[in-house]
Parts: sequence; structure tokens; C-alpha cells
Amino acid sequence: MNDSVYTQLLDLACGAFLLAAVVVLWLRQLSSIIRVFALQGAVLAALAALLGVREGRWDLLAVAVGIGLLRAGALPHIVRRALAAGTPPPATHYEEDNSEAREARPLVNVAASLIGAALLTLLAYAVARPLVELDPTPATRALPVGLAVVLIGFFTLVTRRRALAQVVGFLLLDNGITATAFLAASGVPLIVELGVSFDVLLAVLVLQILTTRMRAAFGGTGIDDLRELRD
Repeated sequence: MNDSVYTQLLDLACGAFLLAAVVVLWLRQLSSIIRVFALQGAVLAALAALLGVREGRWDLLAVAVGIGLLRAGALPHIVRRALAAGTPPPATHYEEDNSEAREARPLVNVAASLIGAALLTLLAYAVARPLVELDPTPATRALPVGLAVVLIGFFTLVTRRRALAQVVGFLLLDNGITATAFLAASGVPLIVELGVSFDVLLAVLVLQILTTRMRAAFGGTGIDDLRELRD
């Protein structure tokens, strides 16, 4: 693979990766958010595969396959099941704010969230500039994209009211960290990625159990319900 094709494919993958994170902030329907997250997982797997082909490392290709299975397959499936378990049947009428299938009232509205995403992306580019100048390769020049997704994931985590939307924010943050590691160090060892992936899978399973318990106790997964708790 020549340098020009590699750079173009890398820029395309990083652009799609960042765009998926921004689209999550724009969407309110949780099922659509989960689909976009799955797409971002597939792009992250493609990014790892691209680096593996460029470096001639078969272990990175194995990591890319694992990322695709976990982050584009297993994790979205788990979150989708949790969403399906909390979605009321079609014949039941719920108020919009109580619908488990929609993030009706985030703490920050959509327009402000998109402006925040733009500012966070600029901040990521400013912070990563000294690191890029140390070794200005095509991969390190894309490093700000990974940092921007980390910041956007954290922003999603703290501004959404539904527990499942917060889970997606946590997973976006983890995807950003993984992308940053790949771009900064041309990949991570297979055993390290396996360990991190199993930790993330365990965390999502625990969060699914917690959302199920919240739904059973409060009838929903809105974080406002937690304010009703008293010692």
C-alpha cells in the first residue's frame, strides 16, 4: 500500500470515526444512537486493520477482528437488548419524557451539544499539537481525532439523562481511548486489547443489570429518578 492511498484511507476512517461521535450527540432516538455506535465500532476495527496492513503486523489484524466482533457486534447487541426490555408495548401510551426509547430532555440541548462538540474538537487539536510535532506521521497527525472522541464521549456521559444513553457515552469514551492508543503507538499488543475489551464487556454487563434494577424500582432509567433516593 503506497503512502498516498494509506493516508487517504486513514483520513477517511478517522473522519467517519469522529462523525459518528458527533451524530450521537445529534440523535435522540436510542435505537438510532446504538446503530451509530455499532457503525463507529466497525470503523474502529477498520482503522486497526489499516494500521495492521501498513505495519505488516498480523497481531493487529487479529485485534481488528476482535474489535469488530465486540464493539460492532456484542456491545451494541447487549445495549439493544436492554433497550428492548425497557421499551413499552405499542398499545401502551407513555408521556414523551418517560419514554425509554428516546432521550427527550438532555441536560444540554442538541444545538448547544453540537457547538460543544466543535469546541472540544478544537481543544483536542490544540492539546495534541505538541505530540504530533514530535513525530509527524500520518497516524500521529490523526491523533487529535481520538482525543476529540474521548472528550465527546465524556460530554455525552455527563449530559444525557437516560442510563442507556450514558452507557453509550461511556463506550464512546472507550472507543476514543482505543483509537488514541492505536494512532499514537501504531497499535497495542493483542493481550492488552483483550484485557481491556473484557473489562469493557464486564462493565457493560454490570450497567445493564443496574439499568434493569432501576427500571424495576422506578419504572424508568432517567437519572432524575435517583434524586428521589434518601438515606
